[in-house]
Amino acid sequence: MGANVDGRDKPGHGDSSREKTMPEITVSMAEGRTDEQKAGMMRDITQALVKNLGVDADAVVIQINEAPLRHKMKGGKTFVERAAAKK
Repeated sequence: MGANVDGRDKPGHGDSSREKTMPEITVSMAEGRTDEQKAGMMRDITQALVKNLGVDADAVVIQINEAPLRHKMKGGKTFVERAAAKK
């Protein structure tokens, strides 16, 4: 079975279900990235969903939830504590 370059063989292509299958992605991460970095990440995620799920870019919703470094923990230490330990 070959792949169609324009994606018509993917679920959701060529029918009215494309707009109904709005993917919504939530990204949780520690604060500290620039607006430009976050926008670039959201564009890349959008394009990945367009490519792999066959949805229109206008249907993709992405939300970033940022946590202050003092409110995020890994290995029993906040990210602030982890950064201080590396110095």
